[in-house]
Amino acid sequence: MGIEQSAAPESGPEATRDLWLRTRKHLNAHRHELTSLALKDFEPSRFIPGTRLLARQHWVPEQPVPLEDVQLHWSTMETPAAIDGDAPELDAIRPLHDDRTPYRRYAEAVGDLARPRLFEDRTCYRLQDVQANSETPTLTFGRGSYFDVINICEAAAHEFAAAHPDLDAGQPSRGTPFRRALGDPTDLDRRPVMGAISTLVIRHDRRSGDAEFVLHWRDPDKVASGGNLYQVMPVGMFQPSHDAPWNEANDFDLWRSLVRELSEELLGSTEDYGSSQHPVDYDAWEFNKSLQHARDQGTLRVHWLGLGMDPLTFVTDMLTVAVFDADLFDETFQRLVTTNDEGHRVELEDGTGRAAGIPFRADHVMRLTHDEPMQPAGAALLHLAWKHRATLLG
Repeated sequence: MGIEQSAAPESGPEATRDLWLRTRKHLNAHRHELTSLALKDFEPSRFIPGTRLLARQHWVPEQPVPLEDVQLHWSTMETPAAIDGDAPELDAIRPLHDDRTPYRRYAEAVGDLARPRLFEDRTCYRLQDVQANSETPTLTFGRGSYFDVINICEAAAHEFAAAHPDLDAGQPSRGTPFRRALGDPTDLDRRPVMGAISTLVIRHDRRSGDAEFVLHWRDPDKVASGGNLYQVMPVGMFQPSHDAPWNEANDFDLWRSLVRELSEELLGSTEDYGSSQHPVDYDAWEFNKSLQHARDQGTLRVHWLGLGMDPLTFVTDMLTVAVFDADLFDETFQRLVTTNDEGHRVELEDGTGRAAGIPFRADHVMRLTHDEPMQPAGAALLHLAWKHRATLLG
């Protein structure tokens, strides 16, 4: 059953909020189908080949790049965006307060009307540039905010869902003035872009040659974006561990962000690193020390596969793969969680009573990337990892 297209102009505030909630529910229930419709707004050449993820050509290397070779630059320039979450083009989907004033930004409406368990504005690293002419991936970041993701990306998805109440193909751009105003979603100057780090974690048994990967289902009651979809695990915004100023430089590192997410999402560890009082001492953190040693020894190999954007939400994901030798994985993740603050791990019974995830085989990769409701970033990551499996598992 579809949803009503819009509330009547004379509708009261409660009616506008009810409509907003129905549209939000429609979005969360049908993200996969809506993404399929959103694809029609873009030429096939705009996507990473074989995926549903938007990218510019130089955003995806021809071969996996060791994570330590990715170069990060910091910009102190405050670059204003051409459009943000306060754009007048969003007026049509803004619900009203009781005093009939509209909710100014989408995050405000989410916080009041459909607040998920995890919902906090935090400092993030804003992606400003991906250098085209460089021997290694080179990315420039500045300062940004997590709620920019909600105010722009989720608002754009909400607008699209409102324009497709019955999931009919129709005209994807009709009734979506905000998306039209955003223009090319890969234009990093057009809007503030925050990047998440999506990591495909693979357990590789060198003796047997078998490999399996960790898969996650994101609970729409717990997360503000990407709910009701399968995704790789872990995924986290590229951001400092806390908003205290000393963390901005200390945490500006892809590995440091990734290792925190491994601890939090796979082991259920706390997100409180004490960094509200002092910077995280990564060299003294036993979990980081053991994994860094494994990287040095080659029993853990981490690679960069590029970055891209979801065609429905325009959320940006940086794609990485972490391949653990089986013994290291089993020792590190003895307490591998079943559920966490964002959803639950997808388990597949393998007859042994122990399975960390899904077999890294062509049939499972094909099923998840083509048939199952999986986030475009996760599906693209699986597709690219399978393409480069000889390098990643070598």
